[in-house]
Amino acid sequence: MYVQELEPVAGSLGLSALVAALPLVIVLVLLGGVRMKAHLAGLTGLLAAVLVAWLAYGMPLDQTASSAAQGAVFGLFPILWIVVNALWVYRMTVRTRHFDILRRSFGRLSDDPRIQALVVAFCFGALLEALAGFGAPVAICSVMLVALGFDTVRAAVVSLVANTAPVAFGAMGTPVVTLAQVTGLPLDDVASVVGRQTPLLALVVPLLLVALVDGRRGLRETWVPALAGGVAFAVAQFAAANYVSAQLADIGAALLGAGALVAVPHSRRPAAEPVRAAVLTGVRSEELDEEDSGREVVRAYAPYALIVAVFSVAQIPAVKDWLAKATQTYDWPFLDVVDPEGNPAGGNVFSLPVVSTGGTLVLFAGVATAVVLGVHARVAVKEWLATVHELRFAILTVTSVLALAYVMNLSGQAATIGHFVAAAGAGLAFLSPVLCWFGVAVSGSDTSANALFGALQVTAARESGLSPELLAAANSSGGVLGKMISPQNLTIACAAVGLAGREGDLLRKVLPWSLGLLLVMCLIVVGQSTPVLGWMLP
Repeated sequence: MYVQELEPVAGSLGLSALVAALPLVIVLVLLGGVRMKAHLAGLTGLLAAVLVAWLAYGMPLDQTASSAAQGAVFGLFPILWIVVNALWVYRMTVRTRHFDILRRSFGRLSDDPRIQALVVAFCFGALLEALAGFGAPVAICSVMLVALGFDTVRAAVVSLVANTAPVAFGAMGTPVVTLAQVTGLPLDDVASVVGRQTPLLALVVPLLLVALVDGRRGLRETWVPALAGGVAFAVAQFAAANYVSAQLADIGAALLGAGALVAVPHSRRPAAEPVRAAVLTGVRSEELDEEDSGREVVRAYAPYALIVAVFSVAQIPAVKDWLAKATQTYDWPFLDVVDPEGNPAGGNVFSLPVVSTGGTLVLFAGVATAVVLGVHARVAVKEWLATVHELRFAILTVTSVLALAYVMNLSGQAATIGHFVAAAGAGLAFLSPVLCWFGVAVSGSDTSANALFGALQVTAARESGLSPELLAAANSSGGVLGKMISPQNLTIACAAVGLAGREGDLLRKVLPWSLGLLLVMCLIVVGQSTPVLGWMLP
């Protein structure tokens, strides 16, 4: 049995916290300062975490290795299992050219570029974030906006800023699922609080997007549809996160937001020529003028409808209970850990929800998609394998970061840092979103930042008398605002629209908005930690 110790270094909490933080500091410096590849930085940080656990905390090497192995397995299943299958569905739509049909369909919804930006970057980007995440929305939406006639810089900036509100529930809820796993808090509790924070961003982001596209004139002339789409998105995300399913939160929000947006009469009014001339300074793709049959348009939307249908059926109580019975629980080998009070650590037991996990449900929807789109079984398998190959470095990054997080959590490193940070007292509520914002800015992933800082936030919350669910949720909600300035996302945006080497230009344009929205989130969390906004919490 390994008993976690909070002050293993010279009996000092401060020195112990300094040593415990070394793996995180190494990862952040290698990513943000040295600009090392993310998977190499993750592996280096993992090695540092193992050495700290073994040499400073006295965790037996076999238990240290076992905790790292469990983190890596959790990274593969269910986390990457979701991402691979979701991106596979998207690749099949590209392979059959139904994605082009979808793009043309969006272009015909309105000829107003400000509305197009909302439909493509905010609504469809949220749907892509819900299904795949990991940079896909920025890359795809940037290209679509350029095809609609947006200049490259504006298309990239709009796509980056839009990729905020849906991130916490992206990739079929992967960030909040990870957060619940590493903190030991119930998923429904964590998702419920996140669902009372990020929807507030959804009210602001559409208004910000039309301002980015067309300045004050855009805000003055299109605030009604922007607000309608934002309110619908926020309501749907709140309702799904609290009463339906965290995995469906972004899908429902994206669809309802798009529906509300195009239903507003303002959205269908032809744009004045001065507006189009000022905004559409790029070259409009001639492919947008091609005609598509109604049957093909329906097939283009079918994959997303199938995913919604599969997840909706999975939430029916009888079906949900049947799927839950397939969940296997194992005693994880070579791992017997208790906290300083003698309570067993959650890592001693490992659950494997083979059928009920989001990745398996997306796989079912993917098989149905292949049938609807007429993709031969051999081609579908080939696309799945190509998806794994495309994500090979992301797979290595996620597994190494999750392994690092598990080593830090089970060895007691995260608890030490949490007890030390708790000294911030009331100021902790304000600083909580900033921590994950910085982590996402460096790593490019809300999932990774939740894995790294989730347990720390919960420990600090309990020591300072704040709600663990509130600070855990604040970790994820604050992190979404760091995604637009992460080197990973900036590079993806630049590569997508042909701005290679101009990441610095994009950073200067989006950084003020990232910081401004972060301040808003910090104030929301502070308010929710007091009676001022405490009524918002479940």
